[in-house]
Amino acid sequence: MAKATGVQRLPKKEYEARVPALRGALVQMQVALQHAPFPVILVVAGDEASGKGDVVNLLNAWLDPRGVETFAFHEPTDEERERPPMWRYWRCLPPRGRMAIYAGGWHAEALRADPHSPPELADFAENLRRLAHFEGLLSADGALIVKVWLQLSKTAQRDRLLALESDPDTAWRVTPADWQHNRDYERRARLSEQMRRATHKPGAPWHVIDATDPRTRNLAVAGYVLTRFRAHLAARKKLAPPAPPRRIVPLRPAGLRRLLALPLDQSLSEIDYEAKRDKWLGRLNQAVRAAADRGRSIVWVFEGWDAAGKGGAIRRLTSALDARDFRVIPIAKPTDEEKVHHYLWRFWRHIPRAGRVTIYDRSWYGRVLVERLEGFCREADWKRAYAELTDFEAQLTGHGIIVLKFWLHLSKEEQLRRFRHREETDYKQHKINAEDWRNRRKWAAYETAVGDMLALTDRPAAPWHLVPADNKRFARLEILKTSCKQIAAALEE
Repeated sequence: MAKATGVQRLPKKEYEARVPALRGALVQMQVALQHAPFPVILVVAGDEASGKGDVVNLLNAWLDPRGVETFAFHEPTDEERERPPMWRYWRCLPPRGRMAIYAGGWHAEALRADPHSPPELADFAENLRRLAHFEGLLSADGALIVKVWLQLSKTAQRDRLLALESDPDTAWRVTPADWQHNRDYERRARLSEQMRRATHKPGAPWHVIDATDPRTRNLAVAGYVLTRFRAHLAARKKLAPPAPPRRIVPLRPAGLRRLLALPLDQSLSEIDYEAKRDKWLGRLNQAVRAAADRGRSIVWVFEGWDAAGKGGAIRRLTSALDARDFRVIPIAKPTDEEKVHHYLWRFWRHIPRAGRVTIYDRSWYGRVLVERLEGFCREADWKRAYAELTDFEAQLTGHGIIVLKFWLHLSKEEQLRRFRHREETDYKQHKINAEDWRNRRKWAAYETAVGDMLALTDRPAAPWHLVPADNKRFARLEILKTSCKQIAAALEE
């Protein structure tokens, strides 16, 4: 971790002479960034009275405001508390080609917790782990993360507070809390050091800048941003574009064996289905309402072969729910807006509030299925994604969200029959296209990818439920029954 250097008092005249060139370089950086395949995430944090706000305001004045946004995180709103802690940070990430400045960053909230007792310190450490993981996700996806810590000694901090307090125009900026921070300087410095060490990782390092002299501080921050940007841009240009894999080899053969062992010859007559359907729809309605009464939201994930019946299963399931309380999110090819964000961004934004329901028709597992097989991401990206996806779901379930994951499995013969039926039926022809037939030719490769997905992302809190789907009635009833049982089990924990 880069340490602050000694104090360098910079004459005003020299400072003003250097500023124009620096401002020009920053704007040129923004021009180059517009065509770069990554965002810039700048965190300006530091000790109290170190000038964090001054630096953020100055950068906003020096940069073109059309290409930068500024965020500061205060006490969570009710809407934010009803979702996992990282939700509000995912919401305000910049797209590729743009820059965001975070005053205090997500680290400020961790430090505001001001832990004292062993349980509080344990929560603090876990929060830091979560923040480091978050930054690791963004960095691995190509984001440039620049984190600066503006450091003041206890004496320099006291002198700064006294100077502000003695001037009638700035006295309002000093609060009793600021003086308390100065009295408690040593302990808070230890917590800040612990935070920086825990979140100082490759791709997201901390750079400590001495903030005693504001002019030197300002130039140091801007200069460091430019240095990191130029190095990052050069490194990204050297990366080869992703390409489809030549051969699909299973990472965990046990998952493929589990998939192939699923008995698909299940049957259920229409009479038997109708006799049982309403009972399980009623139970599902009661289960979802019970979850809502306890402030528990539910996330359904539906994956499966083309024509496996995901849409029909979702329609039957939602017939038991109040339309005001659920959303169905169909996941298809990313939109232009979604393409310029981290691949998890479009899923985080739809996480439901407490007591609500979100149903994903296809999901984040596209990363290890279609993106893996079609070469839409690099091998390192999809291999890393298994851990990223399980951590994402762990954040959901850790917040109390009930996650229900279904894979609808179909025989190749039944899929062919359904494809042909769609082509021959006027009102179903929109459901079949050349892409479906092309995917079918990669059946064996998809089986391997699905097997790896099952083996590497099946967790007790968010297990995979495999549903034989050759018989639609059997599959729909199985989904209703399994959903009821898993919701009930989650509420009993």
